[in-house]
Amino acid sequence: MITFLSYLAVVLALVLVFQLMNVYQLASELKGENTGLANDRDNHSQGIGMLLFVAGFFIFLISLIFIYKDKMLPEAASDVGREADHLMNFNWVIIFIVFFITEAMLFYFANKYKKSKTNAKAFYFPHQDKLELIWTVVPSIVLAVIIIYGLSLWGKMTGKPDKDSIIVQIYAKQFDFTARYAGQDNVLGKTDYKLIDDATNPLGLDTTDSKGWDDIIVKGELHVPVNHPVDFKCNSRDVMHGMYMPYFREQINCAPGLTTDMHFIPTITTAQMRQMVHDTTFDYMLLCNRVCGAGHYNMQMKIVVDSPEQFNEWLAKQKTFRSGIAAK
Repeated sequence: MITFLSYLAVVLALVLVFQLMNVYQLASELKGENTGLANDRDNHSQGIGMLLFVAGFFIFLISLIFIYKDKMLPEAASDVGREADHLMNFNWVIIFIVFFITEAMLFYFANKYKKSKTNAKAFYFPHQDKLELIWTVVPSIVLAVIIIYGLSLWGKMTGKPDKDSIIVQIYAKQFDFTARYAGQDNVLGKTDYKLIDDATNPLGLDTTDSKGWDDIIVKGELHVPVNHPVDFKCNSRDVMHGMYMPYFREQINCAPGLTTDMHFIPTITTAQMRQMVHDTTFDYMLLCNRVCGAGHYNMQMKIVVDSPEQFNEWLAKQKTFRSGIAAK
């Protein structure tokens, strides 16, 4: 009932404002004033109104930034994730500087060059080489800096991984992820799509390749050790999928017939992040962020960042590909 009365009060207030405007217009017409033609007083009040509006808008925007600054991006949980946040903040600083300057100038000039008896004719300004050079060169330099910064970060994410990296294959298909660890030799065995068998060999591993015998295949939950580099090799069985890890700021496509590579170092364990966000049920997630079909919305995999000891203990409990085949 209170909600309904609140809406009703807002509607009545709007009706009241509308009727007052009609009364004001009628009174002006009775005085013989032409309300359809702005005079100097109208132009002056509109110009002041523009300045007050842009000042109020800036104050409102800045207050929102301070109020919600802790609710924007979650804490980055990887080495490249922190750099990605720095790059994002760098972009925001540039955007806000340009935004505040251009919007302030827009409203300032609207007020300064409003029509009046002493300034009724606009100055015709067709061309100036120096001005065009400035607004072409300066944005080009700024964009070049942003692009170079971004490419350097992309190189760290997708370039040559650390030689001590744990190698993990992320295998995507409609509508789930499978992870394959390289085993003791840290080398992934060969695969062939012709060998795929959902019951015994879902990734199509070549059983004659000894490098794949110690590979470990897991579903449902991916474990990685904190403060240790992890190199992800991404593949897809059917359509384009996305390997998206929001807290690690990592995203790359999983494409059929192609291996894409991305790596990072986890810096915050799952237990530590749960304390930081005050949520005992928190989990890192691997998500698909490419619309890959009807079940796309639920295509995900839990990621657990362990201490090195916990990770080694978990890995020791997993079956290798060869032992799994032998058991079947």
